[in-house]
Amino acid sequence: MKKGLLLSVVASTMIFAGGDIAPVEPAAPASADFWGQIGFRYQAQDFDRPGLGWGDKIDNAFSATVVLGVEKELGYGFGFGAEIAGWTDFGLDIAKQPAVSELAPSLGLSPADATSAEVSQAYLTYTFGNTAIKAGRQALPAAVSPWAWSDRSAGVLDIAYDAIVVANTDLQDTTLVGAWVANAADGDTTVHLGAGETGIFMLAAINKSLANTTLSASGYYFPKANYKANGAYLLPKGYDMWSLWGSAVGKVDAINWGVQAAYVDGDTPNADATYAIAGRIGSSWGDLSARLTAAYINDGDYSMTTAGTGLGTSAFWGNTAGGFFTNGDIVANADQTILYVNGRYNLGLGHLYGGIGYVSYGSGYTYDDGFGGRIGYAFNVMGIDTNVQYRYSTYNANPGSKDLTKQRIRVEAYYKF
Repeated sequence: MKKGLLLSVVASTMIFAGGDIAPVEPAAPASADFWGQIGFRYQAQDFDRPGLGWGDKIDNAFSATVVLGVEKELGYGFGFGAEIAGWTDFGLDIAKQPAVSELAPSLGLSPADATSAEVSQAYLTYTFGNTAIKAGRQALPAAVSPWAWSDRSAGVLDIAYDAIVVANTDLQDTTLVGAWVANAADGDTTVHLGAGETGIFMLAAINKSLANTTLSASGYYFPKANYKANGAYLLPKGYDMWSLWGSAVGKVDAINWGVQAAYVDGDTPNADATYAIAGRIGSSWGDLSARLTAAYINDGDYSMTTAGTGLGTSAFWGNTAGGFFTNGDIVANADQTILYVNGRYNLGLGHLYGGIGYVSYGSGYTYDDGFGGRIGYAFNVMGIDTNVQYRYSTYNANPGSKDLTKQRIRVEAYYKF
C-alpha cells in the first residue's frame, strides 16, 4: 500500500462502516496513480412557500461534472497529489443552482458559477517508516477529523482544507493522527480559521485491537476563534474553543452497534457548553438490513460542526437526523432528541434504501417537532453508479402556525476510472 494513501484508506473504511449509501466520490486504487470521475446530478425541490415549487427553477440544481486526480511517489519518501474539478450546466434552462455547492448558502458563501473549474486539492507527501505527512490543500477524512472533514456534492469537494496532517501506525492496530488546519476553501473562497490565521489543532487516535471493534477519539483546540457565517460571527470572536469527540463501533454475531459522544466548550462569555450522545444498533437478514439510531443534543451555545465554528459537515450521527431534515445544526443547538431508522434491501442490480426520522425540540424553541423520510434505489449498470432518491420532511418553525413541508427528488449517475 502506498504510504501517501494512508489517510484515504482510513477514511474509506470508516465511511462504509456506517452502513448508509456510500457518498459518491472518486477513489484511487492502491495500484493506480491517476483516477477520475464523470457524471451528473439533477435535483428538484418543492417547498411550502411562494416561488419555491417543483416548477420554480431557482430551487432546482443541475451540474455535469468531471473530477481528475493524481497521486505520485517521486522517490526518497517524497510525493505529491492534486485534484481538479470542473462542472457545467451546458446552458440548459432547467435549474438556477449548480449541484456542486450545497454548503455555500448555509456558510454565507456565494454559490458556484454555472460553469467553472477549480483545483480542489494540491498537496505534498513525505513518508518515513510508518509515518506519513500530507501538507497542502486536501480532503480531510471523517474517520480522523470528525469536525473538520470533506464531503462531496455531485462528486466535487464541498470544502477542502489547507492543512498539515501527520499519521503514524507504529503502534499495533492503532493509527495516531495530528493535524493543523489553517483554512477552509470552497472554490475560489478561502475562510481563515482563527484570528491571525491561527487555525485549528487536532489530535486523534483510531484503535482496532478489540475483536470486531473500532475505537476512535479526537480532540480539537481552536485558539482565537474567528469564523462567521451568513455575514455574522457565530460567537464573539477572539475567544478560545476546544472540543472532544469519541466513538466505538463494532459487531457481535449478526448485530452491528455503535455509541458516540461529543463535547464543545470555550472561553466565550455567557456561552454554555454543548454536549451530545448517540447510539445505534442494527442487523441484517439475508438481503435485508436495518439500523436504529437515537441521539440527544443539549441546548448549548456552541455548534456541533467543525469544533464549534458551524462550518461545514459533522460526523455526529444525530446532526440533521440522518439526512432527512434540511434544518440541521448550523449555528447552535436547540435541545434536540432524535430518532431515525434506516434500512436497505438488495434488489436486482443494486439495492433499495430508505428510512424515517423524528426530531423533538425542547420547550422555548421556535421549531416544533419534525418528521422526515426518504426512499431511493442505488444500482450499477455497465460500471455507472446511479442513484435515484425521494426525500420528504415536515416541521414547524412557529408552533401554532401551518406546518411546512419540503420534498426533493435527486437523480445522479457517475462513472469512475
